[in-house]
Amino acid sequence: MRVTYILFGYYVLISSVLVNAFEPISTTIVGAGVTLGLAAVGQKMYNHLHESCEPKWVAFNSTGLEVALNQKLFGQHVASRVIQKAVTGFMNNKNPKKPLVLSLHGWTGTGKNLVSQLIAENIYKEGMASSFVHQFVSTAHFLHPSQIENYKSQLQQWVKGNVTNCPRSMFIFDEMDKMHPGLIDCIKPYLDFYDNLDGVSYRQAIFIFLSNAGGEHITQVALDFWKAGRDREEIKLQHLEQALSLSVFNSKQSGLWHTSLIDKNLVDFFIPFLPLEYRHVLLCGMAEMSAKGLEPDQDVVDQMARELVYFPKSDKIFSVNGCKTIGSKLDYYT
Repeated sequence: MRVTYILFGYYVLISSVLVNAFEPISTTIVGAGVTLGLAAVGQKMYNHLHESCEPKWVAFNSTGLEVALNQKLFGQHVASRVIQKAVTGFMNNKNPKKPLVLSLHGWTGTGKNLVSQLIAENIYKEGMASSFVHQFVSTAHFLHPSQIENYKSQLQQWVKGNVTNCPRSMFIFDEMDKMHPGLIDCIKPYLDFYDNLDGVSYRQAIFIFLSNAGGEHITQVALDFWKAGRDREEIKLQHLEQALSLSVFNSKQSGLWHTSLIDKNLVDFFIPFLPLEYRHVLLCGMAEMSAKGLEPDQDVVDQMARELVYFPKSDKIFSVNGCKTIGSKLDYYT
């Protein structure tokens, strides 16, 4: 994962394509044809050894994504289904009309960052460490309100330069609820229905927004289902998506407040992440023990899960921090 630090002041933009990274071999003895042949061989060797925007390094694994979502994402039947269909449909489309734009919403610890990671791992051989995966965190990269205009310019240059380098680039914007309103609108042209802009096509790129905004509405819907005695698996995307998009659009605490990205219908899916129940925390705990190379122990996980904080206070249904603190908690209990 290339964590992109945007700083006001001096800014380094890497926008040169990889084809220029290998200097053509030239000589005054051999002819031009031989020179070009050697250069081509050298380029192939470079692409074989170093990450490039070639199928060896960038290739979608639909089955891998489906399995990963089923085995690693707990309590998110709506998000899992939408993510699988949306990403698979987009990646299998040889001529998409626009980039794929996903907006993931829900409380902390419900799986939003995990889903971004799983998508990257099933598109890029290097996963989140790929030079074609770019992550921005609002509180780290867009900290100063006085620098918004600089951030806009730099962000536009970064997106353009990296999509020029690899059309199949992925951009993740975390903490959208903490981003300064209006900032994200600077990339609106790149998300729109254009064949290309200044010779660059953005239609194969993926943009993912992560936000806690809308969490209250999602939780209320889940709570209403619980109080009505209905299974949470009955919750469908249509129960949440429209109200969620309106909630985010009208929230002044959201980086998507009155954004043209929503107004112009450029966000393909608003994906809700439901609050996690005790049973989901148990699943997270068992999976985390396996990931740590430990033998999953139901008693240890149960003890850990019981000491977490749940809400609402009267019923204690949902975990306040979801599965976010499971790893550190298990270190204590094991």
